[in-house]
Amino acid sequence: MERIDTKELIDRLIDLSFAEDIGDGDHTTLCCIPEDAMGKSRLLIKEDGILAGIEVAKEVFRRFDPTMQVEVLMGDGSPVKKGDVAMVVSGRVRSLLQTERLMLNIMQRMSGIATMTARYVKRLEGTGTRVLDTRKTTPGMRMLEKQAVKIGGGCNHRIGLFDMILLKDNHVDFAGGITNAIDRCHAYLKEKGLDLKIEIEVRNFDELQQVLSHGGVDRIMLDNFTVSDTRKAVLLIDHRYETESSGGITFDTIRDYAEQGVDFVSVGALTHSVKGLDMSFKAC
Repeated sequence: MERIDTKELIDRLIDLSFAEDIGDGDHTTLCCIPEDAMGKSRLLIKEDGILAGIEVAKEVFRRFDPTMQVEVLMGDGSPVKKGDVAMVVSGRVRSLLQTERLMLNIMQRMSGIATMTARYVKRLEGTGTRVLDTRKTTPGMRMLEKQAVKIGGGCNHRIGLFDMILLKDNHVDFAGGITNAIDRCHAYLKEKGLDLKIEIEVRNFDELQQVLSHGGVDRIMLDNFTVSDTRKAVLLIDHRYETESSGGITFDTIRDYAEQGVDFVSVGALTHSVKGLDMSFKAC
């Protein structure tokens, strides 16, 4: 069941972004560019990486001025290097200038996320472990950032609070313990007629044993476990549930965790600490 309209959210983001950037008019452009002036600009890549956001950029141009013509030379997911031209856009010069910054903001951000994700995915080659994103995203840009993770070869953990149950430490503590939290979860899903996967976070081996004894989940998140404890936990779980490592895992340590046999490793840095990929939009 589709619980969210991704296109609607992206359209609203684009509209809001234009509203905050242009306001009552781009007076710089309006004062010096004739209304009927036509031109062409190219998207120039200035740094090696993975391209992401082309399809969203096309929508930015379309929503602002449907007469703009976009020639895509390199699509989403393409490896790019400094000096590449990813697309050429033709149309009213005023439109080219007024859409430039929003398009670049989106594409630089998404390409930076895709590039970082691809590095993590490559780091895990041969382990069978998949890298997950988190909800640590830029407010309003989650759909775009999660798209970028997928373009870079990663997996989306969940989109929001609506498409999966994740019983974290605070949920467990406020619910009065692991057993109560799981039981209340199942009662709620039955009452609401929902079919959602259930994941639970455990902080130590005592909590892990409680989950294994009680059951009723699909995935167990091993939060802030050491590498050696991760191995012990994976052996205890013995493929009965999916496993996920989380908490303070870096590019340097992610493969160590993957080699312990976990199914997933979640990395908040994919979206909360990323550097945008350098690019520019220049007249040609």
